[in-house]
Amino acid sequence: MKTLFGILTVVILFSCGSNTVIYPDKPKTNHETFSYKEGDTTYVMQKYFLVMLKKGPNREHSKEEAAEIQKKHMEHINWLAKTNKISVAGPSDKHETISGFLLFNTETMKEADSLAKLDPAVKAGRLVVETVPWWAAKGSKLK
Repeated sequence: MKTLFGILTVVILFSCGSNTVIYPDKPKTNHETFSYKEGDTTYVMQKYFLVMLKKGPNREHSKEEAAEIQKKHMEHINWLAKTNKISVAGPSDKHETISGFLLFNTETMKEADSLAKLDPAVKAGRLVVETVPWWAAKGSKLK
């Protein structure tokens, strides 16, 4: 029935000459946003959460243990990406204290922080998490 309603809605809109398409099942989010106008352009900004993965206090694991923790760490990051919780992830380059970054696309800082702390490397003490809010144009992409 929903599909029939959606098809009829699109057919009616196009037959009336409208350029509007209605998506009745599109999920709504509560991401914090604001917009501002500069000249003729309106910018919509969204709050994201930047997680810095810092070197933790427990880095004395054997080579085998460290390799297993790293494998599970990468599985966790892949899971975050597949569930659309993160937009960008990657290691830092030879930084003294920061091992990597995760840019979360969650509704709250608490959610981003909690998800980051589920990382097996964080649980093992190899990494610690610092989460900060970060504003960017909604839907920003790397170039």
